[in-house]
Amino acid sequence: MNTKASPSSFDVSSLVTQATSQFRGLNPKEPGQWPVLPKVASWVAVTAAVVVASWFALLSDTTDALQAERDREPALKADYVNKLGQAVNLGELRKQKLQVQEYVTQLEKQLPGKAEMDALLSDINQAGLGRGLQFELFRPGQVEIKDFYAELPIAIKVSGKYNDMGSFAADVANLSRIVTLHNLSIAPASARDPQGNLVMEATARTYRYLDANEVAEQQKQKKAAADKAKAAGAKK
Repeated sequence: MNTKASPSSFDVSSLVTQATSQFRGLNPKEPGQWPVLPKVASWVAVTAAVVVASWFALLSDTTDALQAERDREPALKADYVNKLGQAVNLGELRKQKLQVQEYVTQLEKQLPGKAEMDALLSDINQAGLGRGLQFELFRPGQVEIKDFYAELPIAIKVSGKYNDMGSFAADVANLSRIVTLHNLSIAPASARDPQGNLVMEATARTYRYLDANEVAEQQKQKKAAADKAKAAGAKK
C-alpha cells in the first residue's frame, strides 16, 4: 500500500530546510549582508546576553549591599543595647551631669578673674615672707591665653631653710586659688654660708578664667585662622 507525505509535513520540512540554508556560508565580517533570519537570531542572542549579564550584575550589587547590611547588624545591635541602657538609666545620668556641672563650677571659682590676679600674686609673695624666706626673684612672665583660661608663669627664687621652703610650697598649694609649682630645684646657697641656707628656684603658674570679651576674641581668632587655612587650601 502506497503512502503519500502529508502537505503539512512537507511544508515544515521545507521551512526547516530554508531556515537552515540561511545560516550557511555566513560571513562574520559582513553581518549587514546576512539574511533576515540570522540577523534576527543574532539580535535575540545579543539581547538575551545583555539581559542576563545585567541581571547578574544587579544581583551581585544587591548581594554585596545585603552582606554590607548584615555586617552592620552586630554594631547596630550593640549601639541599640548601649542606648537602651542609657535610656533606662537616664535619671541617674542626668543626676551625674548635674554633679559634674557643680564640680566644674567649683573649679572655675578657684580661678581668679583679671582683676584678682594682683591680689593672688601678693598672696604668693606673702606666703614666702611669712615663712621667713628671702625673695631674690619674683618675676611674672607673659600671659599665655588658652582656650578657656589664661596661664601666668612666675619665675621665683627664694633662699632660706629647707623646712621653711617645704612649708612655703604647702602654703601655696593651700591657697584658695589654683597655683602650681614647676621645674623646682633646690641647691645650697653657698659653701661658706654658716647658717646652711638653701636656694630654691621654680616656676609658679597661676590660672584665671577668660572674660566674655576674651572668649569672643579667641573664637574670632580661631575662625580667622580656619578661614585662612581654608583659603590657602583652595588656592592649591
